[in-house]
Amino acid sequence: MEKEIKILVVEDDNDINQLLCDIIRNSGYLPQPAFSGTEAMIYLEQREWDMVLLDLMLPGMSGEELLAKITEQCPVPVMIISAKSEQQTKIEALRSGADDYITKPFDIEEVSARIDSHLRRYRQTRQYSQSTELRYKDIRIDTDSQIVQVNGMALFFTAREYAILTLLMSSPKKVFTKSNLFQSVWNEEYYGDDNTISVHMSNLRSKLSKANPNEDYIETVWGVGYKLKA
Repeated sequence: MEKEIKILVVEDDNDINQLLCDIIRNSGYLPQPAFSGTEAMIYLEQREWDMVLLDLMLPGMSGEELLAKITEQCPVPVMIISAKSEQQTKIEALRSGADDYITKPFDIEEVSARIDSHLRRYRQTRQYSQSTELRYKDIRIDTDSQIVQVNGMALFFTAREYAILTLLMSSPKKVFTKSNLFQSVWNEEYYGDDNTISVHMSNLRSKLSKANPNEDYIETVWGVGYKLKA
């Protein structure tokens, strides 16, 4: 029997929360509404989730604070759905661990399609390798538990950062074009959105560098894409 997909919906507006839950149900998944950051934390501590839809403007604990706590716990996809439309806010959310950002008012079909895309890509990432461990230099990834160790230190990555790293490590000598990365990790056609890939790659490099400042793991092949550095 296939595992039921559980999605946590963190939105303080009752009508919008209900609408998002309806979208999730219509897609065949199980939604759980939460109306504050504090309530969401309770649910996050009680069980594992396959995805989180998150508003930024919440009573009590803000969406930004909750996002930081989520990304510390496990690589679960987080989609921000917010009325904040400023470009800098979007970039900061992506740098902080969000996997996607949709502004209100949103299109129901688009939200549904993006949820499906994230879940499909996340499931593929979890099943990516037959081996239970990927190794490169001092990086060790247990693909069953999704635990990543660098220089003997356990690191926490967002779902997209984890997907990028496992993809690179699956073919250490291959140069992955931005189109390769986008289609494999985002499961969508690539239309030249360099900023999205650059932000996630920058976050990934930063975390690896903090674990081992003396090692350089990812090489930029200018005009082509990225590969693991020999």
